[in-house]
Amino acid sequence: MILRNKNILVTGAGKGIGESCVYSIISNGGFVFALIKDKRDNKKFKDLRNIFIFNGNVNNKKLIEKILKTSKKVNKPINCVVNNAGVRFRKSFLNIKKDDLSNVFDVNFFSILNIMQIFTKFIIKNKMKASIVNISSIVGQLGFKDLSGYASSKSALTALTKSFAVEMSNKGIRANIVSPGFIKTSYFNTFKEKRKKLYKWTLSRIPQKRWADPREVAELISFILSDKSSYLNGENITIDGGWTNA
Repeated sequence: MILRNKNILVTGAGKGIGESCVYSIISNGGFVFALIKDKRDNKKFKDLRNIFIFNGNVNNKKLIEKILKTSKKVNKPINCVVNNAGVRFRKSFLNIKKDDLSNVFDVNFFSILNIMQIFTKFIIKNKMKASIVNISSIVGQLGFKDLSGYASSKSALTALTKSFAVEMSNKGIRANIVSPGFIKTSYFNTFKEKRKKLYKWTLSRIPQKRWADPREVAELISFILSDKSSYLNGENITIDGGWTNA
């Protein structure tokens, strides 16, 4: 039970990696405060214990503050965060507009910056230690066609996390990045069927010749959140089946 005494806020908890994080955290002894955008996803967790569910947008600062205050009231003060919520964005470079980037950065960068600021003040005020995991992507490290806007948001997140880790380590707060490759999230089946040529290309680039199950990413995240990784700070951990090494 490596996450015993860990009370963890997971954003984007209704689908994909976020959903798998909920199950992984609870199975490893942790307590989850799940932030879910679509209320229809709440039913996925109806049989689980050790979870509080909140519905809303990650850009809602008052909601984040409410979640933290609630955790204190129920004697489960949040001491870990998984910033998983994000949006995908695909458009050719010459057609990207400022509004496109504003929308992507609002979710993939600024919402996380806001959560980290609010959470850090909460941790310092309550004199706790903490661990943060931000979800980036191998797209933030490598060049991909039609993904310049998305890649920019993930690269910015990586830079933010590394600088935060340096600045806040003396406050007892660790922050790391997980950069997944191709994962079987909600868009996998559509991608496999409608973009068959591109799907086959991805398999040809992955040494393990498969996309990952979200559970595999979630178990890595649980380890990073735990005290088992207490000396891990400011790292960008890639989980991509060997893509970036091929």
